[in-house]
Amino acid sequence: MSDSLPVSWRMVGFQDFLGIRVVDWKPDQVTLELTVEPHHLNRSGIVHGGVLSTLLDVATSFSGLYCEAPDQLRKAMTLSLTTTFVASAKGATLRATGRLEGGGRSTYMASGKVFDGEGNLVAMGEGTFRRRRGSEAAE
Repeated sequence: MSDSLPVSWRMVGFQDFLGIRVVDWKPDQVTLELTVEPHHLNRSGIVHGGVLSTLLDVATSFSGLYCEAPDQLRKAMTLSLTTTFVASAKGATLRATGRLEGGGRSTYMASGKVFDGEGNLVAMGEGTFRRRRGSEAAE
């Protein structure tokens, strides 16, 4: 984890362990990246579906948590997540995008996509999330 990043952009726990990082974040959308390592692969030598699902979960949830104040951390919990695997990932980097689709003050819906290092779509999903108490306001 880099201490030079704003608090809201830092990954913790499982997200940090996997190596997920925020590369762009603005209101209603986020872009994440992950460098593929051997521990991300399944027995067949391809990126494990759990890694792709986690990328989708983080990207879709973060799309509804942007905060202008870099020292503030907004939080949410996943209520539902639907994932569709489209293709095997190729290349050394995965890029996930999340987009806020709608919702209200506490509950929101988002969609996401994961692309491989060659720009191919490898997974997509939709989720419903609830902002944790104290995270409802954008500031």
